Amino acid sequence: MKAYSIEFRRKIIKAHEDESVSQRKLARRFGIAPSFVQKLLKQYRETDSLAPKIRTQQTPSKLTTEHLAVLRRLVEAQNDATLDELRAQLAAATDIWVSCSTIDRALKKLDLTLKKRRSMPMRKKVSVSS
Repeated sequence: MKAYSIEFRRKIIKAHEDESVSQRKLARRFGIAPSFVQKLLKQYRETDSLAPKIRTQQTPSKLTTEHLAVLRRLVEAQNDATLDELRAQLAAATDIWVSCSTIDRALKKLDLTLKKRRSMPMRKKVSVSS
């Protein structure tokens, strides 16, 4: 999600300073979350800055390169497994539990796709003759 512009943030602060409007009313007026107004006002009071905070460090993944190698082998062995099945198989093989979304991100990182078997054959197109 892209951060709100400095100009937009400035409008919010100016409206708060010029009018005695509650944070909730400001949020409604500008179409933003009340928590954003609260955080912006707090940041402005403490640092005198309106700039969006910069994320300095990404949360590291629980899956190491060894775990990714195990996951690759699991997918190669059973490429029609669901994310939940892969999650359970990975936990059984490595004793590490992760969410289905972590499995999905790991598969994208490994450039792997899960090919699903169709439960029903595809319908043939019926040609309409006049």
